[in-house]
Amino acid sequence: MGRVLWVTGAGSGMGRAVARSAVAAGWTVVLSGRRADALHETATSAGGTCRELPLDVRDDDAVRAARDRVVDEFGRIDGLVLAAGRNTPRRGWDDQEIATFHDVVAVNLGAVVTVLDATLPDLRASSGVAVVVSSYAGWSFHPSAGVAYSASKTALGSVVRTLNATEAGNGVRACHLCPGDVATDFLDQRPTVPDAAARERMLTPDDIARTVQFVLDSPTHVRIDELVVSPVAQR
Repeated sequence: MGRVLWVTGAGSGMGRAVARSAVAAGWTVVLSGRRADALHETATSAGGTCRELPLDVRDDDAVRAARDRVVDEFGRIDGLVLAAGRNTPRRGWDDQEIATFHDVVAVNLGAVVTVLDATLPDLRASSGVAVVVSSYAGWSFHPSAGVAYSASKTALGSVVRTLNATEAGNGVRACHLCPGDVATDFLDQRPTVPDAAARERMLTPDDIARTVQFVLDSPTHVRIDELVVSPVAQR
């Protein structure tokens, strides 16, 4: 059995690209997301050894049950890529809905902590690595990102730093990955959706996958605390 990677948000965009890249690099990849049909498309396109594990990362009990299934089948978890994300077009103080605010924070922040907490014993056992997919807005404040998104993504930097500070002795490594604009369907959640010309100037999901693969395949004595990857046109 090779190294085992669990990817959340694997049904599209960056998560899908990461899964394809990891399979090509020889990892066994477990795919999680809310839409079973999208996970199946990822698995089909990735080939190799993939397992589809539909999951709503906001459900704490479901996350822990999913972790148990992964370990029961494969015996280990060597890596995590936490790519599930959420935003909303109504994201400012003047138009946000508080219920949606809490949901964005639950996906972007709460679920990340839940998955890390559930898998920490496994990461300790394997000297594992976690890539937390944050945002350029989590590295450098950008008001257009919205109240909930900015707050939740910025907090991920503290989550990663705390994990690294407390788990270094156990060989656990985490990376706060902050992509700039990436041409994915996630852009459809913006108040003004970028057109095709704007997307041409952005990063691609494969750009992010190459970056993630660099982190995943780094030696166990190397920790990449934070990476910011942006298109030349990023402002």
